[in-house]
Amino acid sequence: MASLNWRYQGNNGPDQWHKLYPIANGNHQSPIDIKTKEVKKDPALGHLKISWNLSTCKEIVNVGHSFHVNFEDKDNRSVVTGGPLTGNYRLHQFHFHWGQADDQGSEHTVDGAKYASELHLVHWNSDKYSSFAEASDKPDGLSVIAVFLKVGPPNEHVQDIVKALGSIKTKGKKAPFTNFDPSTLLPGSLDYWTYPGSLTHPPLFESVTWIIYKEPITISSEQLAQFRSLILTNHRLPQPLKGRQVRT
Repeated sequence: MASLNWRYQGNNGPDQWHKLYPIANGNHQSPIDIKTKEVKKDPALGHLKISWNLSTCKEIVNVGHSFHVNFEDKDNRSVVTGGPLTGNYRLHQFHFHWGQADDQGSEHTVDGAKYASELHLVHWNSDKYSSFAEASDKPDGLSVIAVFLKVGPPNEHVQDIVKALGSIKTKGKKAPFTNFDPSTLLPGSLDYWTYPGSLTHPPLFESVTWIIYKEPITISSEQLAQFRSLILTNHRLPQPLKGRQVRT
């Protein structure tokens, strides 16, 4: 998404991103630490309505800093509505974040606690904008659903993704990845937190309504090791809240 030479480690790592992208020091940066005692209960927040069509899943791509599973998003076959959102947000892609060891890797934290990995399902506001690219820097342009992953038994649905990683070992490689149902990666409980934030890697646009499920799903150490065989680590540490309110 960004052309400048940023990384997760070394000279152009996250603590240097502000030199390339000044918005890195902005007031609505993500991720954050969710302090559960400071979360505001908002009775106006309803359930999120998820309508994803597995026929829109098309490919898996090594983007250098992660891998993306991309979806066909030229129509509203795969959308989320409701909750904190106004209108339809189309599913564009999903990806994971992870760390160098099993005790770290999530971007958001909960009362300071880290999870092993974090899944991001990225959507764009198709009621107001004509494409992901157009929506990506608008305040109401994007919504990301986040799911925490904790170490436990192997996840059969994650395994479907792990099996495909062998065909995309280097940056720019892509392979067909079809008929995968992303709803199989959601937890049993659909209780969530929400807050206004940003993309968690450059260009760091402050355009994201975050929806973070409270209940994690599992991933095994072996599955995480397969992620790391592609890229060692790819998570940003929590950023200051700067007066924002997390709601539930």
